[in-house]
Amino acid sequence: QVQLVESGGGLVRAGGSLRLSCAASGNIFGISFMGWYRQVPGKQRELAAQITIGGITDYADSVKGRFTISRDNAENTVYLQMNSLKPEDTAVYYCYALIFASNYWGQGTQVTVSS
Repeated sequence: QVQLVESGGGLVRAGGSLRLSCAASGNIFGISFMGWYRQVPGKQRELAAQITIGGITDYADSVKGRFTISRDNAENTVYLQMNSLKPEDTAVYYCYALIFASNYWGQGTQVTVSS
């Protein structure tokens, strides 16, 4: 069993900041990528940011320069620092982890940015 527990979502005004956290536990031997996807109703889930176990990062163009992903391998935790938030960042944010060839997902946390 693998558990991904997210925290840190909420409501913020445009221009504000939020920090998401996701802790992985359980049978996580072999964990490699961790990251965050986001989804709005009626649209596909899209990658926001991801990070390898070695610290190599990848960002969606829409969040580059505003979001920073980081990772604590000792705690199996990934963070997403979101600055200069825009209303279009409003979505449910899902943590994910790649363990060998399988993706695991958190339950999602709502981020709402008001204009």
